[in-house]
Amino acid sequence: MTKNTKFLVLATLVSSTLLASCGKKQQRTMPTATFKTIKVETQDVTLSNKYSATIRGRQDIEVYPQVSGTLQQLCVTEGQHVSKGQTLFVIDQVPYKAALNTAKASLEAAKAQEATAKLNYESRKSLFEQKVISDFDLQTAQNAFLTAKAQVAQATAQVVNAQNSLSYTIVKSPANGVVGTLPFRQGALVGPTIPQPLTTVSDNSQMYVYFSISEGQLLQLTRNNGSTKAAIEAIPAVQLILVDGSQYESAGKVESASGVVDTRTGSVQLRAVFDNAKGLLHSGSTGNVIVPTNYKNQIVVPTAATVQLQDKYRVYVVNKEGIAEERIVTLNPQSNGKQSIVTSGLKVGEEIVSEGAGMVKSGQKVK
Repeated sequence: MTKNTKFLVLATLVSSTLLASCGKKQQRTMPTATFKTIKVETQDVTLSNKYSATIRGRQDIEVYPQVSGTLQQLCVTEGQHVSKGQTLFVIDQVPYKAALNTAKASLEAAKAQEATAKLNYESRKSLFEQKVISDFDLQTAQNAFLTAKAQVAQATAQVVNAQNSLSYTIVKSPANGVVGTLPFRQGALVGPTIPQPLTTVSDNSQMYVYFSISEGQLLQLTRNNGSTKAAIEAIPAVQLILVDGSQYESAGKVESASGVVDTRTGSVQLRAVFDNAKGLLHSGSTGNVIVPTNYKNQIVVPTAATVQLQDKYRVYVVNKEGIAEERIVTLNPQSNGKQSIVTSGLKVGEEIVSEGAGMVKSGQKVK
């Protein structure tokens, strides 16, 4: 071995020794940090999600006139509570009363013609039995009588039709509820083809609140409960947050889910029902629905114990020597902001850093 070679080997050994000693010194000098820790355990937890919602009356019935005419009377005001069958509007009845009288007169004339045709038929029948007239004359008289009877039936139908048209001039409420806006005033010409309804009657005794969840959430609920119906029944009572940020005093119940997934958003619409005895909720309003979900025997950790890096979540497990070790975990997407459910990556009994996890370094001594 030459002198230069011996020198290079010696220099390499010295460099390696220095680097190793610096690394050990750095590891020894990494400060011990104090963090709050907890033991991992299972528990039952209820997590809540908030969804945008729209509020509708149990029935929002648009009221259109069935006949044309001039609006003669407005019998209600906007926002008035009405009962089923109560008169809302009256349309000019004069032409419809005249049409009814004409139909009745036509009916009387048809009845008179029927009576005459019947007498003629009976007379022809008697003459035919005496062999005075031919069978053709008898059949002619009989056909005239049948035609008269048909004309009576037709005239009767015209009377019924005229009576219905007259009755339609009084527009009545189709249900119990609250009257909406009144875009047409007295004297306006209205009819079945008007571009907007005379008003809308909303049944506000109970309100439907509509909101949407993702297809994946519904699928998870269905798997957990065995069927969509069971999943809907298993959803606990929901709360409604009004537009002013206050919580509605009564809880609601989710009672149905749409059977069709919205292809544009990949969501499914759910409907909750809320009592509205005080009339605080109005059809057309918006708000937020708070939906809780019950989980049993789950590993639950504080959200502050998790650190997100891109699409992965990490926690720091403290081993028996008190060293923090980084651990990748999988979290349930649903969280209340304070607690998270760990679906994989942790075991019951392990100790983790529960606060300030973002400040911990892997391999650091934790006190």
